[in-house]
Amino acid sequence: MPVFNRREFLSTTAAGLAAAQVSDKKRRVGLIGCGWYGKADLFRLIQVAPVEVVSLCDVDSRMLAAAAEMTATRQTSKKKPRTYSDYREMLKEKDLDVCLIATPDHWHALTMIEVVKSGADVYCQKPISVDIAEGQAMLAAARKYKRVVQIGTQRRSTPHLIEARENIVKTGKLGKIAHAEVYCYYHMRAKDNPPDTAPPANLDYEMWTGPAPLRPYNKLVHPRSWRAFIEYGNGIMGDMCVHMLDMVRWMLDLGWPSRVSSSGGILMDKASKANIPDTQIATFEYDDLKIVWQHRSWGHPVDAKYPWGATIYGDKGTLRAGVMGYDFTPLDKNDQAIHKDVKYELEEYPEDKTEEALERHVAPAIRGHMKDLLAAIDKRGRPVADIEQGYISTASCLLANLALKTGRTLAWDAAKGSIVGDPEANKLLTRPYRAPWQHPNAKSV
Repeated sequence: MPVFNRREFLSTTAAGLAAAQVSDKKRRVGLIGCGWYGKADLFRLIQVAPVEVVSLCDVDSRMLAAAAEMTATRQTSKKKPRTYSDYREMLKEKDLDVCLIATPDHWHALTMIEVVKSGADVYCQKPISVDIAEGQAMLAAARKYKRVVQIGTQRRSTPHLIEARENIVKTGKLGKIAHAEVYCYYHMRAKDNPPDTAPPANLDYEMWTGPAPLRPYNKLVHPRSWRAFIEYGNGIMGDMCVHMLDMVRWMLDLGWPSRVSSSGGILMDKASKANIPDTQIATFEYDDLKIVWQHRSWGHPVDAKYPWGATIYGDKGTLRAGVMGYDFTPLDKNDQAIHKDVKYELEEYPEDKTEEALERHVAPAIRGHMKDLLAAIDKRGRPVADIEQGYISTASCLLANLALKTGRTLAWDAAKGSIVGDPEANKLLTRPYRAPWQHPNAKSV
């Protein structure tokens, strides 16, 4: 691993501080997907920039109406945004500077590509896609239409994790690094098995399903528990590993893994309606480094302080890092251990105290991510979680799922965007789309 000297460290720190400076230009903003995290992202943006939210889109009429009312109370103008049930109608207006996308994962690709075609810059939630070909098309579209695209892997903008990267990793306190572990032990997989029913009147379930397979409606699907089904996302691997793998790649300046393997399945909770693995291990191989992921949605975490996080091992020390803080433990007992907790910023942003369902410890990271996006838009540059970085982290997790599905270690050719010597696995890089939706193609976006 490279070790930064003092001059490089100071330069990096100054660059990070400069990126936080956002112009006072008024921007017109839209949101596609007005559920839990869509509102969390939107309201953090309102906190840090003089934006006007002009458009909201959702296929749930009740959720859409509530989001419009809440937005009117939060933005300075107190105006209620226009509302749409179809993102294509919203984008026909061609009056957005920035559009946030917080739909379920299976809708990210089609919406993001249409947004950049419409001329807006984008904040898109992670993982960027449900298959690797979608991600390739999204990256191609962002570059073709010269749009700034920030992905919601906001560990890159988490204040205490930026500090850990700069003060621990980049100064060489870990020494030579050859192993990292990323993990999630939250009991987050749906445990229920409710009967299928007719969808509620407020939900356009046909449009909600879109390009995904049309399953019978189940109350687990909407809102929020759709990640229980592989048809709409990538399981805990795509939801939680993508964050921590991306964080380690960012901290250690890593690109693509050369090989990915995985094992696991539904080993414990076979009674749930959920069809995603409750247990999974994956190994991402780099030249002299292995990153190993593990999730269990049952049992105790390995370390109660870090139920979701990363541990980076060097020959001089160990760094444990997560959303609630970090700990550096030096190997030499004469050196000083370092501990840092997350800073909540509740006094600076009092709305955080009362906002329903807000992850208050994550709010500073979202604000930082939004500031970084706006600074990149001002200079027409690449944000810290640029679409290419989101593609690498998402596709790496998708390769792990494909390795689990095929039972084989997959070698990845990043230049060609394909799996080496495995035609059967390469066919799985593209998921079939349900008619009449057409799968995007990187060559023709």
